[in-house]
Amino acid sequence: MFDRVLIANRGEIAVRIIRTLRALGVTSVAVYTDADAEARHVREADIALQVTKYLDIEAIVAAARDTGAQAVHPGYGFLAENAAFARRCAEAGLVFVGPPPQAIDAMGDKIRAKATVSAAGVPVVPGGAEPDDALETWNDFPALIKPSAGGGGKGMVLVRSAAELGEALQSARRTALAAFGDATLLIERYVENPRHIEIQVLADTHGNVVHLGERECSLQRRHQKIIEEAPSPFVPAEMRARMGAAAVEAARAVGYVGAGTVEFIVDGTTGDHHFMEMNTRLQVEHPVTELVTGFDLVELQLRVAAGERLPVGQEEIRLSGHAVEARVYAEDPARGFLPSGGRVHVLREPETGRRGGVLVRVDSGLAEGGVVGSAFDPMLAKVVVWGPDRESALRGLDRALAGTAVLGVVTNVPFLRALAAHPAVRAGELDTGLVERVLPDLLPAAESPAEVIAAAALVFHTLPQGGDPWQVTDGWRVGAPAWTTWRLESRDGVHAVQVRGLPARAAEVMVGETPVPARLRADGAELTVTLGGRTGHYLHARQGDTLWLGRDGQAWTFTRHLIGDPGDRPGAGTAGDGVVRSPMPGTVLVVKAQVGDRVSEGQPLLIVEAMKMEHTVTAPRDGLIGELPVQAGQPVDMDAVLAVVTSEEA
Repeated sequence: MFDRVLIANRGEIAVRIIRTLRALGVTSVAVYTDADAEARHVREADIALQVTKYLDIEAIVAAARDTGAQAVHPGYGFLAENAAFARRCAEAGLVFVGPPPQAIDAMGDKIRAKATVSAAGVPVVPGGAEPDDALETWNDFPALIKPSAGGGGKGMVLVRSAAELGEALQSARRTALAAFGDATLLIERYVENPRHIEIQVLADTHGNVVHLGERECSLQRRHQKIIEEAPSPFVPAEMRARMGAAAVEAARAVGYVGAGTVEFIVDGTTGDHHFMEMNTRLQVEHPVTELVTGFDLVELQLRVAAGERLPVGQEEIRLSGHAVEARVYAEDPARGFLPSGGRVHVLREPETGRRGGVLVRVDSGLAEGGVVGSAFDPMLAKVVVWGPDRESALRGLDRALAGTAVLGVVTNVPFLRALAAHPAVRAGELDTGLVERVLPDLLPAAESPAEVIAAAALVFHTLPQGGDPWQVTDGWRVGAPAWTTWRLESRDGVHAVQVRGLPARAAEVMVGETPVPARLRADGAELTVTLGGRTGHYLHARQGDTLWLGRDGQAWTFTRHLIGDPGDRPGAGTAGDGVVRSPMPGTVLVVKAQVGDRVSEGQPLLIVEAMKMEHTVTAPRDGLIGELPVQAGQPVDMDAVLAVVTSEEA
């Protein structure tokens, strides 16, 4: 085993690798950029070195050599599937904890990969690819466009007609070039009612290759996995053996070494499976396989890289119980899953370990005080639960998500709870289009609950920023307390709430027409609020006039306005006034208009990119472009003014 290993990654996967290195007694070396100087993986590593960027191969290699590391673990993303990086490590005398460069090359190019595994007898989906095929003339719809060098669903576009093909190809090429440095695309026949099922494989340098069963990854949005589980509720033992054998043959076909994943698209009606791609790295969803097999995949990666044999043969591998993983993203499901960001003011993650027959695990890169920006992938953490059966695992996942709070950053936790509880998910009736079909049922309520609005008003009324008791606005008057009106703005509008008295002792609050007895007790970030005899528990964070409240996995943000209507505030533009604002923090990728252009409502004006995801910004009304203060390549904050569309009369 190695004495010292450098981790060429960040966030939750870096923290997860550090955990295994620590258990093995191996010194961990982290790298970080300016944006991650205070990150959790930097604090938890034994040694940490700053680099210019995570994709700088020479800087990573130099950091490994300077710290005396013998091996480099690439995690996933960044340089994990970069054959040039693997070769450069070898040249520098470093062990790359992954497959040989030739295997990365063979499977990293989806076009070449399909040809390779097809020759080995593995079934593939019919399709075409650049540069040999003219994708613009493809006529077998529906079809799926994919970046040849890509992964993680980035750049994938579903096209249902020839009319959509041209624009879809342009968008996919832009995304592929930005995310992977290669704009080459392939196109495949789209399998209706598809399930996404993958097989975990392991291979050593002594010719041994095994599979560790399958993972069901059909719960996706925009081709990005959200909830994964092992084993699949769809796959019987005989099918598992067939798919596993095909995955092993695919790995053997390229001389694979280490941990890898062979992904299949499976017809949910017939059970026919077709090779999609092989990920030549550790997968985000690897914890569910670890929990049902009992193996630490990172440890096995390290042992194989050190030249050891696999500790088990295929006949010794057994699956026990059921595991489910939910990915916590910095994104806003109510706004089309746009990336979000901000500072983590309060963090609560579920208690880990075995309780009540289930085992809870959290892989996280989050820390209180950290900043979530737009430069990296929006995944923040993974909540993973094992149970003796699928039903108990799903129930445990719901409880664990209810105990998760990230105040200061909008996350998808309420959406994940709703998805895991959906009847189709509970029944195991999954396919890759399920989330889109039932999406309205999964989104949080548009209106803030009255009790949450009341709790927010009580916090502002009772707990002034800084805690000065002389600033408490209790509305006291000679004879009797008076009512104080609080104007609170949330994403669903402005709420007028009246409070009188001191909620720490006894008070009344009115959200509607009827006063309700109220009491509030604070203990650090935790609040206990009693309204009319009903008690609720919250987490809270406060920065000036902004308050975050969290409960049962949900979070709400309120801004206090004591005087004037929020519509009178400078820069509070609405769609009706023609102000076009950025829907997310990111970078302006494309500008499709100029000052003076006549535009129509809904016409695309700009494309903003964040976390490798494009969002088209459109005109809010008919008119002329009066202002266009941004240009391509310019970074912008959320709600930054991108353009102003004026009426022709004006």
